[in-house]
Amino acid sequence: MGLSFLTLAYTLREQVDQYMLATAGLSLSRTKVLQALASCGALHQAQLAASLGQAPRSVTQIVEGLERLGMVARTGDPEDRRRKTVSITHAGRTVLRAAEEAGIHALRQRFGRLEPQQLATLDTLLAHLDIALTGGKAG
Repeated sequence: MGLSFLTLAYTLREQVDQYMLATAGLSLSRTKVLQALASCGALHQAQLAASLGQAPRSVTQIVEGLERLGMVARTGDPEDRRRKTVSITHAGRTVLRAAEEAGIHALRQRFGRLEPQQLATLDTLLAHLDIALTGGKAG
């Protein structure tokens, strides 16, 4: 059962990622970086990596790509030239909105095939799984 869940989750993530990339031109991993910056404001790259639970080098590569596309801006820290502060640009916010809409559309297409009761059951089961995995409380 666990392997089936992981396989399904991977397939769903790949399908949503491909749809977002094809429709909005932004991958899911880049979308997550832009979402973090949009909600938290400008962050040092190390803070950004920590907030995403990713390795700093992975986030640096994503940020470099987003910077080349004009979606984020990096500025140096006057006290430590090695530290960079990353902020989302107007272009980044525009593309982020399109990517989020594409992601929602892709998920609605896939989950829209389920009956309302099935969706409610799935939501409950996922909440219980979240509690089991994180020790958090259902929300």
